[in-house]
Amino acid sequence: MATASEARPRITAVMREGERVLPLELFFDLVFVLALTQCTALMAHDPTWGGLFQGLLVLGVLWWAWTAYAWLTSVLDPEEGAVRIAMFAAMAALLVVALCVPEAFDSLALEFALAYGAVRAGQIALLWLGGRDDPALRHSIRVGLVTSTALGVGLLVTASFFDGAVQGGLWVLALALDLAGPYVAGSEGWRLMPGHFAERHGLIVIIALGESIVAIGTGAPAHLSAGIVAAAVLGVALSASQWWMYFDIVALVSSRRLAEAPEGKVRNELARDSYSYGHFPMVAGIILVALGLKKTLGDVSEPLDTVPAFALLGGLAIYLLGLVGFRYRHVHTINRRRLALALLFLATMPLATEVAPLFVLAFANLAIWAVIVYETRMYGENRGRVRHPDGEPARS
Repeated sequence: MATASEARPRITAVMREGERVLPLELFFDLVFVLALTQCTALMAHDPTWGGLFQGLLVLGVLWWAWTAYAWLTSVLDPEEGAVRIAMFAAMAALLVVALCVPEAFDSLALEFALAYGAVRAGQIALLWLGGRDDPALRHSIRVGLVTSTALGVGLLVTASFFDGAVQGGLWVLALALDLAGPYVAGSEGWRLMPGHFAERHGLIVIIALGESIVAIGTGAPAHLSAGIVAAAVLGVALSASQWWMYFDIVALVSSRRLAEAPEGKVRNELARDSYSYGHFPMVAGIILVALGLKKTLGDVSEPLDTVPAFALLGGLAIYLLGLVGFRYRHVHTINRRRLALALLFLATMPLATEVAPLFVLAFANLAIWAVIVYETRMYGENRGRVRHPDGEPARS
C-alpha cells in the first residue's frame, strides 16, 4: 500500500524550499546577458531618439519575461523534476528572442513576438502545475497572468504587421497591459521566498553592470591610446560607483525588509513594487550608461552627440531615481542627495555635447563618488551594523 508521501503528486517534489539561488538560475541568466547585449547593440546601431525608444521598449519586454521567471523559481525548484527540462526549453526560446532583437521592429518582428510568447507560456504552464493544490495561486494566474500575457503577446504579433508610429504605439500598449496584470489579479495568491527573490534581483543588477564592462571592450577601437585607457578606467570606476550605491547598504536593508514583511499580500506587493517594477529603471539606467560608454570609447576626442550624452548622464539619472524610488517603497524616506545628483546630471546634459567625453566621464565620477564618500562617512556605525548584523567587525 502506498504511503502518504508516495501518493502525493509528483509536482510537490519540485516546490522550492531554500532561499539560495541555484546554479540553473544563473545558467538561465546567461541567455539574458545576450539579450541585454543585443539591446545595447540595437541602440548603438541607431543612436537616435527613435532607436533609443525602440531599445527601451525591447528591454521592457525582456525585463518582464525575466522577472516572470524570478517569481516562478521562487515558487518551484528549477533543478528538480520536469521543471529542469522546462527551464532548458525556456532558455532556448529566450535565446531566439535575443537573436531577434536587432530586427525586432523590422524583418524579425513576428518571430520575436512568437518566441516571446513561447517564453511566457512556459512560465504560465509551470506555475499552473505548481499551484494545483493552491486555488488562490491558480486564481491569480488565470485572472491576471494569463489575460495580461495573452493581450501583450497578441498586440506584439499584431504590431509585427505594421511599422512606424502604429507599431511603436502597439508595443507601448502591449507592455502597459502586460505590466498591469499583477494589479488586476491582486497579490494575495502569489508566493515567494524573500531571500531568494531579493538575491535574484541583485544578481541581475550585476549582470546589467557587466554589460557596461562589455560595452567598454566592444566600443574601444583596435588601437590603444592614453585617451582610450583613461576612458576605460573612468568607465570601470563609474560602473563600480553604481555597484556601490546599490550593494553597500540599499540591497541589504531592502532584502531584510522584504523578509520581515508579513507573508501574503503585504510581502507580495512589496516584492512586486520594489523589485519587479522598481528594478526596471535601475537596469534601464545601467544599460543606457553602457550605451554612453560604448559611444565614448568609440572616439574619445569628439564631443558626444545628443542621444549618447543623454544615454550617459540621463542613464545615471534614471538609475539614481530608481534607487530613490526603491528606498522610498521600503522605508518611506527620500534620499535627497541622490535625488539632487540625478537632477544635476539631467541639468548638465547640454554641456556634455560641447566638451570632450573624458571631461564628462571625469565629472560624472567626481560627482557620484563625492556622494558615496559623504554617505559612507555619514552612516558611520549604522553602516557597520547593517553590513555586519552579527556584531562581527569588518576586517581591515
